[in-house]
Amino acid sequence: MNTIAIVGYGYWGPKLVRNFVQSGVFTGVAVCEENPERLARARRENPGVTARASFAEVLADDRVSAVALATPVGTHHPLAKAALTAGKHVLVEKPLATTHAAALELVELATARRRVLMVDHTYVYHPAVQRIRELVRAGELGRLHYIDSTRINLGLFQHDVNVLWDLAVHDLSIINALVDERPVRVQAIGASHTSSPLENIGILTLRYTSGLFAHINCSWVSPVKIRHMLIGGDRRMIVYDDLDANEPVKIYDSGVVARTDEERNRLLFEYRIGDVHSPRIPPREALANLVADFVAAIRDGTAPRSDGRFGADTVKILEAAQRSVKAGGSEVSLEWK
Repeated sequence: MNTIAIVGYGYWGPKLVRNFVQSGVFTGVAVCEENPERLARARRENPGVTARASFAEVLADDRVSAVALATPVGTHHPLAKAALTAGKHVLVEKPLATTHAAALELVELATARRRVLMVDHTYVYHPAVQRIRELVRAGELGRLHYIDSTRINLGLFQHDVNVLWDLAVHDLSIINALVDERPVRVQAIGASHTSSPLENIGILTLRYTSGLFAHINCSWVSPVKIRHMLIGGDRRMIVYDDLDANEPVKIYDSGVVARTDEERNRLLFEYRIGDVHSPRIPPREALANLVADFVAAIRDGTAPRSDGRFGADTVKILEAAQRSVKAGGSEVSLEWK
């Protein structure tokens, strides 16, 4: 494959550069960064990588067949649109765009240009999430009843999006990867405790036609860092702790069985407490899996798991959540085609 250009060398750009270099698939890796200091750092940290100061130069170079955008959220749509129009395959850091309409425009453009459009929802490619997905899809948990997620820490405060778009986006992508259905009702509240109008605490609830209920709690102002998700089915339950390097996934053979006491004419509950099992999770970097999926999509024409449509779905939910926050927590209905 020809050269891939990583656009943006802030927090995420260096990680993309390292993984694309290590993949050894592209004949060249370039870094495009308008900030002179960051561009100098890219040259210093990656001696074999080509440095570019102009995005227009990247678009005009026929040797660049793909670009990976690691730029502020507000730039995702215009930069991705320009790259697709120039005939490049595109990987975009999450979220795909700031509106669902803009995200769909990119999906349609990629289809028309026959180019890969993929969103960097890295958690979708985390080995632990992939194992949980296998368990859910195989019916090991039974019918899903609830998903409860907590993603809190102290900072980093973003300047262009609120905490839902920055943190809850991860949980939404995980949930969307686990189940095929999408929420039909969304409700969210949020608050800002700084001079910024952007919410730094957010709580999001999702309701599904099947009865599945999801709850996401996210915060930039917590004194502790927690990355914790509970997934409950009628057969088994899972605890996913992303900060547990040794046993991130624990499967509980536990549940609640409801029965009717006909003599007393009331509903009784029986608790089933079984064993706890922790499956082995392969120690592979999620971003390496994502890069491999992007490469396969370009080379083999396969649909990436986190494709443009997947990214657009996530944006649609976030957009509805934002409307709910602005409406004081009112429930917002969603329709899916």
